[in-house]
Amino acid sequence: MSEQFKDQGGVATSNPSRFMRWATSRVMSRLFTEQSMEKKRRAAEATRQQEGRSHRVEYFHQVDDGYSHLAASLLKHVESRYDVELKCHLVAPPAGSNVAEPDLLARLSRYDTQLIAPAYGLTFPEHPEPPSEICVDLATRILAAQSEVDFINRVESVSAALWSDDEARLRNLAEEYGVLDSAEAEKNVEQGTARRKELKHYSGAMFFYEGEWYWGVDRLHHLESRLRDLGLDKNPSASPVAPRPAVDLQGVRDNGALTLEVYASLRSPYTAVIFDRAVAVAREAGVSIDLKPVLPMVMRGVPATREKGMYIFMDAAREARSQGLEYSKFYDPIGEPARRCYSLFPWAHAMGKGIELVSSFLHHAFVLGINTNTTSGLRRVVEAAGLSWKDAKENLGSTGWEQILETNRQQMYASGLWGVPSFRLLNEEGVELLAVWGQDRLWVVAREIVRALASSSAD
Repeated sequence: MSEQFKDQGGVATSNPSRFMRWATSRVMSRLFTEQSMEKKRRAAEATRQQEGRSHRVEYFHQVDDGYSHLAASLLKHVESRYDVELKCHLVAPPAGSNVAEPDLLARLSRYDTQLIAPAYGLTFPEHPEPPSEICVDLATRILAAQSEVDFINRVESVSAALWSDDEARLRNLAEEYGVLDSAEAEKNVEQGTARRKELKHYSGAMFFYEGEWYWGVDRLHHLESRLRDLGLDKNPSASPVAPRPAVDLQGVRDNGALTLEVYASLRSPYTAVIFDRAVAVAREAGVSIDLKPVLPMVMRGVPATREKGMYIFMDAAREARSQGLEYSKFYDPIGEPARRCYSLFPWAHAMGKGIELVSSFLHHAFVLGINTNTTSGLRRVVEAAGLSWKDAKENLGSTGWEQILETNRQQMYASGLWGVPSFRLLNEEGVELLAVWGQDRLWVVAREIVRALASSSAD
């Protein structure tokens, strides 16, 4: 590997010993099984009852975060629908190793929030730039002054004024609702941030109930399901407050003019959850697929905290189960296993089997729990992809893949994306129609495919 590539952070920073790889894999496999998570929920409920606590949902609001705006817009609906006590906190943005690209994340949250808001019956204005510091300070001071009930009833109007850049409206709300000075408001934010840290999380727009976290409108349906199971839904025959939008192609079919670029890594739990389904959706729609593998973040030198890693693995397992997907065993492919498979990708791609190789690797590492760091494990991956192991051995360890993956990473960053899985939808001229990040954005991809094909047929 070249020194230039090393400077770009492409060398693995995590190469566990054989024992540590085995031990970590075994622990992670056991922690997030359906049985294990249900057991934890039952234990949490038993403890709550013993301590005589009410059913309390805690919500963590980041004032300048688009996702928090959407979540806050549903607080009144959650409170009226479920027999719970809703406790709201103001928090600071994620910091340190919990956020790889803070500026990109903030920008993406504004763009992404606008994309998804209509599906939840909500609105968010086009807002390429951050809200002004004056408006953020005013909104924070107003919200910090509210009682629990008033926060729930007033946060939506305060947040709407903030994201409309309406300083005059915020000043009117400050007079109407009350306001703290900046120092007192900051103390309020510090307290909320400390509470979030105590509960072992790092992000805004988060809901917490008895040991489990739920991110924004995208994961609210998981929380609603749990509350319904506890008999807390006041109207169980009605639709959830925030049902997940369906992946709906509406029977459309392209002739291959559209291209879906899929950015994937071999150690991404979220990629493992959605990869095969994303490929199936593109093929069903007749859209060309351009697979763009990238190095896992930790192998790019991006640090990750334990709390972030634990949340991601838990959430990915929960997401997989909710979609009826297999996701049971895990054998960590970080470092050498991933590099060995990446070295085979150019050959597999030339054989027309690049997608199959990545799919097989993810399935073996995240579903079957196969140790892909062994020769027998990698052979199973290769042969399950429909490739010759004899030919694979001749290409194993080949060079050149590093620069391919780095080029893919740079293309991903150029579209404002940095994590995986990410998707870019291109038209026949190669113009970007959509760029989104996350396994929970496949419905957005499907919607844009339908829109693009309807537009082209109208022309």
